[in-house]
Amino acid sequence: MPLAQSTVSHHLKIQKELGLVQGEIDGPRICYCINQKMLEQLKRLVADL
Repeated sequence: MPLAQSTVSHHLKIQKELGLVQGEIDGPRICYCINQKMLEQLKRLVADL
């Protein structure tokens, strides 16, 4: 991605706080995945707008 590491980290932090992504520590790395339950809830909220 053509983004600064600090930008990516900041966006991941916000998404983790909202519960949209989950992180799993794998040695020196963190692997992220989408929280499907929260994504579906977000989709419903946006569709209701």
